[in-house]
Parts: sequence; C-alpha cells; structure tokens
Amino acid sequence: MSRVIGVVSIKGGVGKTTTAVNLATVLANDFHKKVLLVDANYYAPNLNFHLGILDPINTLNDVFQNKIKIFDAVYKHNLNFHFIASSLISRKVDPMKLRNQIKSIRSFYEVIILDSSPSLNEEMLSVMLSSDELVVLTTPDYATLSTTLKAVRVAKQKNIPINGLILNKVRKHKCELSLADIEQATGVHVLGVLPDEAKTIDAQHSLTPISQYHPNAEISVEYKKIAATLINEKYDDTRFLSNLKSIFSKKVEKHEINRELFKTRRFLKK
Repeated sequence: MSRVIGVVSIKGGVGKTTTAVNLATVLANDFHKKVLLVDANYYAPNLNFHLGILDPINTLNDVFQNKIKIFDAVYKHNLNFHFIASSLISRKVDPMKLRNQIKSIRSFYEVIILDSSPSLNEEMLSVMLSSDELVVLTTPDYATLSTTLKAVRVAKQKNIPINGLILNKVRKHKCELSLADIEQATGVHVLGVLPDEAKTIDAQHSLTPISQYHPNAEISVEYKKIAATLINEKYDDTRFLSNLKSIFSKKVEKHEINRELFKTRRFLKK
C-alpha cells in the first residue's frame, strides 16, 4: 500500500520545499523506498530549482490541461527518487484534479510526497484532499505559529490526519517559542526539530539536499529520524559523538518521545 504525505505550511520561508526534498532523498536512499515527489505549488512553483531543473519540459500544468499523461511528467532524479515539476498556472485549478491524478499513479510508489503552496488557497486544498496524511512545517516564532494554527484547523475540518509538526530553523534562543508552547497552542505533537544550520545554505547553493551534501550533520540525521518515524521503521544514529553523549545524558527530548509514541500508535492500528 502506498502512502501519500502532504507537506504543508501557510507561510513562505519556513523550509517546506527543502524538507519535502530531503524527506524524499532520505526515504529513497537510506530506506530504499520507491518515492515520488510532486510540486503542488501551481502559482509559484520552485521545486525544480531545488533539484537543478531550470526549465522542465513536461509539467503538472500540462497534465491538468490534458496535453500529456501524468506518467509523461515524471522525471527520474539521480538521487533515486522520481519527481513531477510544476509550471506557472495563471488560472484556478480544480482541487480534485490532483487527487484524481495521484490515484492513477500511486500504485507504482511506496511513498508519494506532495509539496504544497505556502498559501491557504486551492493549491493547499488540493494537497490536503490528495493526501492520506499531513506533516505541518513551522518555525518557533509567533508569526509562523498563527499561520500554523490555521493549517491545523483546516486539516481537522477536512478530517485529514496530521502526523505531527516539524519545527524548523531552531536556534535555541531564549526568544524562540518552546516546543511545549507550540504543542499546547496547536494540539499537535512535534515529530522533528531541525536546527538552523549554515550548511543548509551551502547545500542549496550546490543544488544538493543537505541529507546528501552533509549526511552526518545534525539536521541530516534529524531528517532521517523523521523519515523513519513516518514509515514506521528504525533508524540507528551511528555517529560516535552522538552515541557517547547519549551514554552520559539521561535526558530524552520530547520530540523523540513523540516519535516513539507515534510508531506505537501506528503499529496498534495495524
């Protein structure tokens, strides 16, 4: 059974597309899954730029206009996953079109990741309606939290399960909202905490996902732990310093506990 995971956020700049790309990369390379990554940001597509494809020939826009079949819009990336790019669409798109197209292709993949628009519009609605489950990107500030609350509320109204929040660009400053504050406000558990690392900018400049550019970076390992949680598999952090630290520290972070609880609940549902 394939799973369709929507990556959503109602604010630009929180790292939604970067996260979608890295999850696809990790799932394909570290967990050997058949993965399809789809740019569902119709009015301001940018997934192709993250992947080094400046002018894709066949896009989701062409599929929606019935110029090509969806299989003709699928590209194979050299990092072992497939992706569908979008091109600028100047008209409104029926939110059901994406859902129907995903239905026709989902049996060929184990995981399909949909990268949503950063706006509460037809694009995000189409991703929500096409997804089996969602992850919501947020950052530890009040402005982003307010938009995160809207995304969570809409998902709950549509009865679409939210796997959890991914907290990005964390610097551990005193002015940042705490994980507990964010969970209390949203009513959703945090499954991952991604540090704000300078290496991420270097990776984007090289058009390489950080999980491949610097696989042992803290953010890369966190992506792997999040991915493992989403597919209910185990990931062992083999880094020496990380293991040494765990020996002398009894503290277990809240998001790590959330991941284990998430896996347990999913296992019990089977």
